[in-house]
Amino acid sequence: QVQLVESGGGLVQPGGSLRLSCAAFGPIFTINAMAWYRQAPGEQRELVAAITSGGITNYADSVKGRFTISTDNTKNTRLQMNSLKPEDTAVYYCKADTNLRPYWGQGTQVTVSS
Repeated sequence: QVQLVESGGGLVQPGGSLRLSCAAFGPIFTINAMAWYRQAPGEQRELVAAITSGGITNYADSVKGRFTISTDNTKNTRLQMNSLKPEDTAVYYCKADTNLRPYWGQGTQVTVSS
């Protein structure tokens, strides 16, 4: 059974930093891309950042220059979040796109508040 497990969420003050991690477990043979999405209360889930197996990255305009996505080309991805703002508060989800289907993690809460 395939599972994506996120970690690293929490409460941080505006201007602070957090690093989210996502690890994939189970019989995943080919991951084409991994991504982070977020969903704030009452809002739709939105793409935050994505990275392909070849290292090509894509960011939402709202996080460019502040967030960095990385992967070790196996089954892990990380999202370094700097200069956090209250509007970054949301549940952050990891997603893995494989040859068979996409997989989602359960989400980790990020709260930016003073």
